Amino acid sequence: MRKGLKLVFKAFLLLLLSSQRSQEVVLRGEAAVDLEPVYLVRLGEKTVIDAETAAIWALEECADAFSGMVYGWEFDYEPGERARSLKEKLTLTALGSIKSEDPRIKISSASIRDNVYYLWCDFNLSVEQQFRLRTWNSADKKERAVRGYSPLEGPEGITERKMIKQSALEDAMKKAIRAALAEKERNRPRIAHGKIALSAFPIYRIFAGNWAAQARFRVEITEVIPFSAY
Repeated sequence: MRKGLKLVFKAFLLLLLSSQRSQEVVLRGEAAVDLEPVYLVRLGEKTVIDAETAAIWALEECADAFSGMVYGWEFDYEPGERARSLKEKLTLTALGSIKSEDPRIKISSASIRDNVYYLWCDFNLSVEQQFRLRTWNSADKKERAVRGYSPLEGPEGITERKMIKQSALEDAMKKAIRAALAEKERNRPRIAHGKIALSAFPIYRIFAGNWAAQARFRVEITEVIPFSAY
């Protein structure tokens, strides 16, 4: 009897694993890297980058976007208060990372148009990553579309291209978090804690003299600390 139960359990386990393999979830997105500088100042880099360097940067950008979609970040957000001389501050801690050399990242196409290197990548999620993605995409986490900005020369003077894009993305995150807080709290809090994740690949463009990051996020507020607590 016990042997028969073991056989049934093994058959069920094989069926479950087979079902999981057949239900593959693939994320897809595009990264774009300018081959020529589009900034108002030199950034300490070569005037024109080659296609090989652009391919490496684009692949890293794809991996970062996949990480942001699957794992996301924990955040500590201080909205700031001018009357109290408090500056807005966002601190991020990545909840996981997908590396550019991950074998599950597949390059589907690459092209150069108008001095821009475009790279399309697919990422095949593991079962555990599929669970994380479903959690982020649950109905209680509203999707928010925002646009963040960063000066062409970078947030603190001359910085390199990837830092400028990250600065624009973080500005978009602040706006998504502010929108989530506005729905949850009547008054501006001192600090908010929570989690945030990308729900699609961000799109970076030059807009009105700034780098712009058009992005969609899902935000979960886990704790709000009011000014009265201080």
